[in-house]
Amino acid sequence: MVKVNRERSVRQLTAMLVFMLVMMSMTLTLISGVMAGDPTGARTLEENPEAPVDYVWVLICGFLVMFMQPGFAMLEAGFSRAKNVTNVLMKNLVDYSVGSLAFFVVGFALMMGTPAYMLVGTEGFFLAGEAYGVSTILTWFFMLVFCATAATIVSGAIAERPKFSTYVIYSAVICAVIYPIYGHWLWGGGWLSSADFMTSLGGGYGALDFAGSGVVHAVGGYVALAACLMLGPRMGRYNSQGRPIPIPGHSISLAVLGAFILWFGWFGFNPGSTLSAHELRISVIAVNTNLSAAAAAVTAMSITWAKFGKADVVMARSLCCPSKRQ
Repeated sequence: MVKVNRERSVRQLTAMLVFMLVMMSMTLTLISGVMAGDPTGARTLEENPEAPVDYVWVLICGFLVMFMQPGFAMLEAGFSRAKNVTNVLMKNLVDYSVGSLAFFVVGFALMMGTPAYMLVGTEGFFLAGEAYGVSTILTWFFMLVFCATAATIVSGAIAERPKFSTYVIYSAVICAVIYPIYGHWLWGGGWLSSADFMTSLGGGYGALDFAGSGVVHAVGGYVALAACLMLGPRMGRYNSQGRPIPIPGHSISLAVLGAFILWFGWFGFNPGSTLSAHELRISVIAVNTNLSAAAAAVTAMSITWAKFGKADVVMARSLCCPSKRQ
């Protein structure tokens, strides 16, 4: 009875949290134009007539990164057992939905707001006031899809294990606090990128992170590791002697489809991190992105072919899209 009451309390707390996020978001959206920065874009366009090209470029790349979310969902669903697919898909939907609200309400301000002691941002909550301008909102959207990627890395690492209510709370916390604070340290003027001792160590530069290898993938990986240590392996994953027992997924087709969608999404993730269509090295970045994934897939295929007598599609998938291993 105590366990049932505790689970009910967690569900009620989670529902209240989500409801509060939704209501606060709706309220602030209605009043955010009162002290707006440049909500129409007229001032931005006057100052920089070439801005529309960069805006379209960043938005299209952001759309590609957002499209990685169904890729993650298909990949996880394919490698999960059929009985857990609905739960896995719902968690992927929660990542982006709850994460968007949490990043809108709190996360973006902590990440990109005016630094306080180079530790955390202090302005831009609800994208209100001066933050309600086309330039800031463009940055918010691109940072959001990166944030959602960091969050969903964890869902694959702990697939089939956490309670749904717990996962909802996790999604809100990583998007509102964990990712934004570390992102501020590197991309928002925080101590890792801007402190004097860091720039001295770097020969004039602080810590650099071009496309989120630390802010997105390392953060997602560290949180995933912590979650795995807390939850432990799936039931039935090891026998009494401690040897691993394979738990095959129910659909390799979905998993491979997810891998191709993620591969496609990387062309928004990496070239888009230039944040400008006028950076013509986007062609080089796109080619490097494609060749690295292709080389990884061929390497995995060759190793498994030589070792087992046939190419292993699961390993090839894992290396060409390494951010989503289970």
